[in-house]
Amino acid sequence: MAAKKSAPKSAAKAVKPAAATKAELPPKVQKAPRAAKPAATADVVVIGGGHNGLVAAAYLARAGIKTILVEARTELGGMALSGDIDGVRAPMLSHTVGRFRPRVARDLGLQGKVKLVEPEARNFAPHPTNGTAITLWRDAKRTAAELATRPNGEKTAAGYLKLDGRMRRVGAYFEKVLDGIPPDLDGGKSVAELLAGFAFRAPFTGLEEGDGREILRMLPMSASDLVNEYITDEHLAALISWRGSRYNASGPISPGTGATLLFDSITGDGADGGASGETVVAIGGPGALISAIADAARGFGAEIRTGAQVTAITERDGRVTGVALASGEEIIAPYVLSTLDPKSTLLNLLGVEATGPELRRRLRATRNTGVTAKLNILLDQLPAFPSAGSAAEQEVRLRGRITILSDILGIERAFDSSKYGEMSDVPVVEAMIPTLIDPSLTNDKRHLLSAVVQYAPVDLKGGWTADARKTLADRAVAVLESVAPGISGHIVARQLITPADLQSDWGATGGHAMHVNEGFDQFAQWRPLYGIGRYETPIDGLFLSGAGTHPGGGVTGAPGANAAEKLIRHLRRAAE
Repeated sequence: MAAKKSAPKSAAKAVKPAAATKAELPPKVQKAPRAAKPAATADVVVIGGGHNGLVAAAYLARAGIKTILVEARTELGGMALSGDIDGVRAPMLSHTVGRFRPRVARDLGLQGKVKLVEPEARNFAPHPTNGTAITLWRDAKRTAAELATRPNGEKTAAGYLKLDGRMRRVGAYFEKVLDGIPPDLDGGKSVAELLAGFAFRAPFTGLEEGDGREILRMLPMSASDLVNEYITDEHLAALISWRGSRYNASGPISPGTGATLLFDSITGDGADGGASGETVVAIGGPGALISAIADAARGFGAEIRTGAQVTAITERDGRVTGVALASGEEIIAPYVLSTLDPKSTLLNLLGVEATGPELRRRLRATRNTGVTAKLNILLDQLPAFPSAGSAAEQEVRLRGRITILSDILGIERAFDSSKYGEMSDVPVVEAMIPTLIDPSLTNDKRHLLSAVVQYAPVDLKGGWTADARKTLADRAVAVLESVAPGISGHIVARQLITPADLQSDWGATGGHAMHVNEGFDQFAQWRPLYGIGRYETPIDGLFLSGAGTHPGGGVTGAPGANAAEKLIRHLRRAAE
């Protein structure tokens, strides 16, 4: 039920049109001035039609709150958009949806609306130089059995099982944290009160002895230090540690990447991460999930507009009054929930008089340099990966993620290039072949390879010219060629999305797929900044959501759900 509010005043005064004179119009065609189209009104305007915006709109509408969602692009989806490459549906950015929160799916009635497939093989890692490979299976014991055949295999297998067990227990703890609003650390509360307020206390009591201490120790660690305590196999250690840096301007040796790795390993309530990570594909592509959430939002009564770019969040005397669109239209609303990246929302859509110089200074200092590109490759046949075994074995092992890297220092060398404005000579490539799981994506025998390519900085020296784009795509294909000989001869088409494209076409400041770099210093109530890390901002009526807020990026829906629930509580209190 919407809060009872007095009608908000528009931020901009209407300009009365000048009266037409007889000199301006022939006598027979003089007409009265056309009345201005009345501004639309809502209780809440949600900015951004990605999965978090749609989730937030659905929750708000379900609560009886009049909600209008506006999306600048002509298609919904944001970072989970499905596009087209030569007639084949392709995931533009995100190619897995394994971390989407089960409780969000239940709340919005999405069960049965989208078919999700989790392959047995979660991650196949062919080594780029020595012809060996590692497969991380959904069944950790099956993984350990194969690891035992490698040099020093018994020790490696035992270490993997121990690491997987600990990551699953810790992941079960973080699964609870994902669905919570970060605690308020002000007001002199005790540590016990703070932990209880963020659902920290109860999950702590369920941990095995020593795990609670380990969580506090592991969070600020680097992913490589965390993994190397259990794993001595260099290839395996790199494969697991990589997830602490994926999509981020960091390497596995960077402090705080341990926290990112642990958050990527959540377990419980349908989630099952652990040391292997999750690999779940939506039949029809990520866009199928987007369509289901949009249908749910509309079913609850939300209005969804595409091609509606917001040029300003209007406000008066520190109070939100709505949004102004590029079309010249204004939507009047006492509340705005933005799922754009925090810098776009607070630096671009609001003036300094609204945000204040100090908040703007702190926002500019947040780390959000994008280094991740996306390469879609259309192939005329399924590529052969010799280290995956026979044709029948390849059909199984290649259904999960395909991660091509050698060791931790190799990832760090790739990262080093991006620090100086250069793309990696040998980028890290994490690919999937979604057509192996979902043949409906194409109407023939062609296959799609969807690849995350890292590291390629948004501010590339010399700019992202046509030659630079070709160079990055060629380098990624060379990495694929090292483990799938002959693949380049089967390429029908390829499509590259750079961090610069994420900035210009998707509106992500800095070209960062996660809006803000993930790490121990930019999570929970510090994501994006302390003071605005609990979804509410100093501007009365403005709430933040999206990947730049807790609990971060990935297709989870948690930021959208958490922010909507925070706003719903606020509205209910205001209505009392």
